[in-house]
Amino acid sequence: MNGIFLVLFLLCAGYFLLFAPESFLPVLLSGATRAGTVCLSLVAVYCVWMGLMQVMEACGLNRLLSRGLRPAVKGLFDTDDEGAVECLSMNLSANMLGLSGAATPFGIRAAERLDGGKNIRYNQSMLFVLNATSVQILPTTVLGLLLSYGAADAYSIILPSLLSTAASTLLGVLGVKLLIRKDERRSRRRGRKEKKCSTSP
Repeated sequence: MNGIFLVLFLLCAGYFLLFAPESFLPVLLSGATRAGTVCLSLVAVYCVWMGLMQVMEACGLNRLLSRGLRPAVKGLFDTDDEGAVECLSMNLSANMLGLSGAATPFGIRAAERLDGGKNIRYNQSMLFVLNATSVQILPTTVLGLLLSYGAADAYSIILPSLLSTAASTLLGVLGVKLLIRKDERRSRRRGRKEKKCSTSP
């Protein structure tokens, strides 16, 4: 990804230096100023929501939230690890609020716990899909970006974002359940056949 951004920057810089050298430095400085403004706006948004997550964790509200999402997590993941279920619940709830940065630590903890359990391939695939698609009830990061750029109707993104991410999440979950589960069943059947062949006289 860094290589792609470097190539894009060099191409744009080369274009300006060849065709409009006098505007290269002003454009570069104005872009840096806008990037700094957006970063500061997003820092404020993340500070508020990550602080809220910390308060929830200190008050034990994360356990209540985990209980509320437990049926969904149990249906999506094949694990009996309560710690993993709690981390997954917090990861899903943070992603639903559009806080991918706040969701990342919980996702890493969940991945570590799932790595030592059963059906690792299925669980890791489901975790990846849910974090890649993620139903956005409140797309906080996108809203922060739109508001920082002075969008007239920033909140109009909420419904389209909810519908599109719900559709992508549904397709992703169905894909994992159909393809990974089917592949696992096939592997189990193959293992049983091989075991029978090895034990037969």
